[in-house]
Amino acid sequence: MKNEMKLEFDSISANEAFARVTVAAFMAQMNPSMEEVADVKTAVSEAVTNAIIHGYQGEIHKITISGRIEEQQLQLEIADQGVGIQDIKKAMEPLYTSRPELERSGMGFLFMEAFMDEIQVSSKPGEGTVVVMKKMIGQHGA
Repeated sequence: MKNEMKLEFDSISANEAFARVTVAAFMAQMNPSMEEVADVKTAVSEAVTNAIIHGYQGEIHKITISGRIEEQQLQLEIADQGVGIQDIKKAMEPLYTSRPELERSGMGFLFMEAFMDEIQVSSKPGEGTVVVMKKMIGQHGA
């Protein structure tokens, strides 16, 4: 089975739930377990929240989610055209946040890594960030 989708929405916090539900509906065709759906929804939530809070710093711009299903693998790409990340390695350290004044936990990338099989982050300062996440679905008990 192969399928693709693309979603674009404004970078407002109300759309974080919209993104989660849309991705959950898209992956439903893969017959995921409830745990797999919860894992993906959490990872999507973290990536979208990062784009809103850090990428656009409260300004309203577009966030894009591209999804691809190929066999039993779900691949999601969450992209913004925000400020970008100066030091990706540093940004991915647990408890690191570029916005401590907002009392952010600095755990977003850690959660994405914990709930997905693979995560890749690419970013250019002043141009934006792309987070690619992959997860095998339907490996119940495997």
